[in-house]
Amino acid sequence: MTTTPEAFLSPVCFRLRVRSDLVPAYRERHASVWPEMLRALAATGWHDYRIFVADDGTCIGTFRTADLDASLAGMGALEVNARWQSEMQPFFDGLEQPADRSFELIPLAFDLDAQLEALDQQRS
Repeated sequence: MTTTPEAFLSPVCFRLRVRSDLVPAYRERHASVWPEMLRALAATGWHDYRIFVADDGTCIGTFRTADLDASLAGMGALEVNARWQSEMQPFFDGLEQPADRSFELIPLAFDLDAQLEALDQQRS
C-alpha cells in the first residue's frame, strides 16, 4: 500500500445520482466492497474515501489523493475496477460511461484546517 504524508494529499469531492429505487441496494453493496477492490483503491492513492447517499439518490463521494489523475488512471488500468464499474453501472441514473469516468467534481470552497493553519502561521 502506498503511503503519502497527509500534508501532500488534496481533497476531492464528487457527485453522482443513484437511482432512488436502488439506494438501499447500493448502500448494501458498499457495506461489503470486494477485498481486492479495497486494496486496489488504497494502492492507487485513494485515501480517506467515503461515499454518502441520500434517500433521493444524491451521491457524494470524498477522498484525498496526492494526484487525482494518477489515482483515476491507476484504477482505470485494473481489471477488478472494470468488473466493479460494470456491476455498479445499473445503479446510476443517466450515465453512459462508468461512474469513475462520469462523476462531477465539486470544487472546494472552505477548508477549516487550512484557514486555521494560515492564522497560526500569521501569528508566528
